[in-house]
Amino acid sequence: MTDTVDSFRQGRIVPSDLYGRSVPDQTVSIVTDALDKWFALLDDGEYSGEHALPPVARTVRLTLEQREVLCVDEQVVRLTFRASDGAPLAAWAPGMHLDFYLPSGRRRQYSLCGDPGDRGTYTVAVRYIPDGGGGSEEMHSLAVGTELSVRGPRNGFPFVPCGQAVFVAGGIGITAILPMVRAARTLGMDWRLVYCGRSRASLPFLDEIEQWEIDRVTVRTDDVDGIPTGEELLSQVEGGSVYCCGPPPMIDAVRTSFDAVPSTHLYFERFSPPPVRNGVKFEVQLVNSGRIVTVPADKTALQAIREIEPNVAYSCQQGFCGTCRTRVLSGTPEHRENRLTAEEQRDEMLICVSRSTGARIVLDL
Repeated sequence: MTDTVDSFRQGRIVPSDLYGRSVPDQTVSIVTDALDKWFALLDDGEYSGEHALPPVARTVRLTLEQREVLCVDEQVVRLTFRASDGAPLAAWAPGMHLDFYLPSGRRRQYSLCGDPGDRGTYTVAVRYIPDGGGGSEEMHSLAVGTELSVRGPRNGFPFVPCGQAVFVAGGIGITAILPMVRAARTLGMDWRLVYCGRSRASLPFLDEIEQWEIDRVTVRTDDVDGIPTGEELLSQVEGGSVYCCGPPPMIDAVRTSFDAVPSTHLYFERFSPPPVRNGVKFEVQLVNSGRIVTVPADKTALQAIREIEPNVAYSCQQGFCGTCRTRVLSGTPEHRENRLTAEEQRDEMLICVSRSTGARIVLDL
């Protein structure tokens, strides 16, 4: 098949990179190579496995190599990991995150905030949240040399490296935004950054950010400037895309004000669960104990269940990771996610976002 593929490539010209770089466009190259192999198979050729790329390891064991405390308030740690077997790590792009399987059994997602060009390490930064779900406390307590299973990288927050961009980050949300801005600077994009938090003492990576172009960076703190409105956060938007990561009130403010600015795309990622909208009170019965839990209109089933069953598994609280997937024994779920297939939705639900269409639902918990 190799000779056949080579014959197809003779005289073929792959157009230049779509972002203006003087190299053939990577996407077009991949597509045409795939088509060449397919045509060779149709031509009765034989495929040799030696030409295949090695499989991508989706779950790997990582070892914590370095732990560094960030911020004046000392509530953020930067954690650097290497593959436990010393192998190169899978490539990643700005906006990607890792799923960490913690010693307690918890599964948590953290954005990669290091250098995508470094195939030897993965770096994340985690803020300690005393009244959170326990994931941040576990990450903060990890000792150098600890091994963890990690899945990824994967992307729910894509970065398009072209045109104009305004980046809006709130607190620890800077971890997802940071690699994007670094890439924008390297590419010579027209970019702006609005970085907000409670106080300067609470803002990680501030030392690095304040070394960037001063006219492109705006730092706002609640103790000096007050809580910003959506209009203030988007005041520098002149076109292009907006990227936002931070607490739910910030994201809601940006989403509400977005239609009034001349931007074409809005990309955002939450680090906290979104508020429940148009909720109706219902009951959940836990089959293992028989206990009945009332879920208020403004709470999720997960939140209500955790009040009496704190060890129930969950992670993203946004309906995309599947950790809280639960079998439904009776009742009809009101699905508020797109992860499960239509067949799976008949007798399963994600209790972090989905609800009940009736008065009571019985779960296999």
